[in-house]
Amino acid sequence: MRIENYFERVRQTLDACLIIQSFNVAYDKRGSHEGFIHGQVFFLDGSILYVREYVDVETTLDRIVYAYQYMTSDEQLVFRYDNTGHHKKLKLYTYPHHKHAGSVDNVIESTAPDLASVLKEIEPLIPLS
Repeated sequence: MRIENYFERVRQTLDACLIIQSFNVAYDKRGSHEGFIHGQVFFLDGSILYVREYVDVETTLDRIVYAYQYMTSDEQLVFRYDNTGHHKKLKLYTYPHHKHAGSVDNVIESTAPDLASVLKEIEPLIPLS
């Protein structure tokens, strides 16, 4: 796959999500198959998702670096998924993938989510009115 195709897939995912009020996401091409995505997604209730992905899509989708940090409108951490390799106490089958749930100190094992699954996790937390 070419990186432009992946960028378009991310745009379509964001455009299709009914709980999103707006988003400001930058797409930086780093080669024909590599790119960096970063920005903010603003939800109807004022909460924010900070998105960071460095991906290589040459043969499969490889998110080399990622972080999805979801914050309330008053800047309280709800959760953050990332693959920074600083939590070595996690079991080998999830390391370095992990989730901070409710605070940066509450680290739990996690598989690597994608943007669509993170948005699905947020969806029930946002009132549609």
